[in-house]
Amino acid sequence: MTQAENTPASLPTSEHELDRRSIRARTEPMAVTALGDALYEVETDHDTSYLIDLRSCRCSCPDYVFRSVRCKHLRRVAIEITEGRTPPPGQLAVACAVCGEELFVPEADADRPQYCGTDALEPGAFVRDRETGDRLLVVAVSDRRADRTEVGRSAYSVATYPNNRSYDPADRVVGAVYPQSIEMTGSGPEPDALRVYSFPHARLERVSGTPA
Repeated sequence: MTQAENTPASLPTSEHELDRRSIRARTEPMAVTALGDALYEVETDHDTSYLIDLRSCRCSCPDYVFRSVRCKHLRRVAIEITEGRTPPPGQLAVACAVCGEELFVPEADADRPQYCGTDALEPGAFVRDRETGDRLLVVAVSDRRADRTEVGRSAYSVATYPNNRSYDPADRVVGAVYPQSIEMTGSGPEPDALRVYSFPHARLERVSGTPA
């Protein structure tokens, strides 16, 4: 019996085979999609898809199932994560709700509108109301959902308030004021001028400069 025949089927026959899998993992056309819960789908150029479970480092391909080796699909997922093209376990890829830029966010937040660094709002940002064209100043950005935040003592939530119904009800609530309405007196600004209005994040568009 030859040395090759004595080699267990679950092991590569040489270091060359290990290198070959690594090369194929990096160079062959594959599309990696994070599915959540540490699961990934790898689609090859042969219109074949395999399921990867990173928790147990398993793949549904024949190379792993029948040889128990670290196949090219497992290696490709590791490469994509390391080089920042695929989200790591616990995160999913979503598009910025404004510009469409791909973002990696925690799985628990993936079903809500997300914003890139350019389009995210923060206190002190000047914005334009997409519905009225008015300019406002952001004073607070919460993590509360628009459909779970009441508007004052009214029967409306931020999501169901008129002119807000076309926006995602899971969007974050942003508090903003009309800075041009703040009139200073000898004792400071008038209390009514400091009223904070609640908006879905997507209704407000960042603008440069200061309001006219």
